[in-house]
Amino acid sequence: MARKRTSRSRAPPAAPACASPAPVDLEQARVRIDAIDEKIHQLINDRARLAQLVGISKTRDGRTVDFYRPEREAQVLRMARARNAGPLRDEEILRLFREIMSACLAQQEPLKVAFLGPEGTFTQTAVFTHFGHSVRALPLASIDEVFHEVEAASADFGVVPIENSTEGTVNHTLDRLLGSPLKICGEVELRIHHHLMGAMSSLGRIQRICSHPQSLAQCRIWLEEHLANVELVAVSSNAEGARRARDESGTAAIAGETAAEVYGLKMLAAQIEDRSDNTTRFFVLGRKLFAPSGEDRTTLLVSVSHTDAPGALFRLLEPLAKHRISMTRIESRPSHRRKWDYVFFIDFEGHADDPHVAKALEALKKRSSLFRVLGSYPRAVL
Repeated sequence: MARKRTSRSRAPPAAPACASPAPVDLEQARVRIDAIDEKIHQLINDRARLAQLVGISKTRDGRTVDFYRPEREAQVLRMARARNAGPLRDEEILRLFREIMSACLAQQEPLKVAFLGPEGTFTQTAVFTHFGHSVRALPLASIDEVFHEVEAASADFGVVPIENSTEGTVNHTLDRLLGSPLKICGEVELRIHHHLMGAMSSLGRIQRICSHPQSLAQCRIWLEEHLANVELVAVSSNAEGARRARDESGTAAIAGETAAEVYGLKMLAAQIEDRSDNTTRFFVLGRKLFAPSGEDRTTLLVSVSHTDAPGALFRLLEPLAKHRISMTRIESRPSHRRKWDYVFFIDFEGHADDPHVAKALEALKKRSSLFRVLGSYPRAVL
């Protein structure tokens, strides 16, 4: 009689030991890095030579500003971001390509860019974020001076703040746009981190805090919670506050990290802004309009007669809705022509040369008593 076979459970196979990564030959890795660096260096120089030839082919007598094309730079940055597969983050890739383009453009003469100074302000950071560091940044004392320098062609471009996500519009910039011939040819969106800084060693030694009114407002909750009895002093800029913190006993400042480095101050508290998404938008001002980049924004200045008439604003904006144009912002300001007369600043997606936008603008112009395209420019590349 055949023996009945009994099933026997089999033990699971032993898990393979984790293979440790092969040891890296540091010397060999360094040799490969050196070879890659040599190729990168050669390619950057090749790019610079091509950029130089493009400039020469246009005109031998032109200045650097004549060759600057913000729409082309925006396209290059978008392509770099789209093809980035890591491990470097998109922000790092964008910064690297921005600096390469900046250096290539500045071979003969750097762009002169005026900004609301002094050195160490967020507006200076916006200049370098947009144009790279191969520019000549010109710090000025007021928004008015930035407009004047660009209008007089003493500066090629200017950078001024226009709105903050926490505190809203910078009205003085809007008012200057009302009477200026300058065009908006770019925008910058900058995440704003406010830091408390000073020469003292602790918060308890602070008697007063100097900063720009916008910065004080953006840190209101933190200040009430931690330094409720300290005097708050509004000054013309965060950099001015940092200068006073350096020179005055008992004075601290709220400013960006750059200001602490420039004025030699200690960081007493980091990132004290009330909102983590605190962002400021800046306009880049120039003397002419540029071609579409494919992802653009347009800013209009418009007004209507008899704004108190029922439906006047609706009739003004109706062409945007009819042509399916997305409006992103609208602000009203006194026209300075007569009392209770207002103008509207309107931002919307698209370029004035886009066919559907052009049709909407044609209809809107017919309904306006005042109509100006202040700029069509590439949307901020983040």
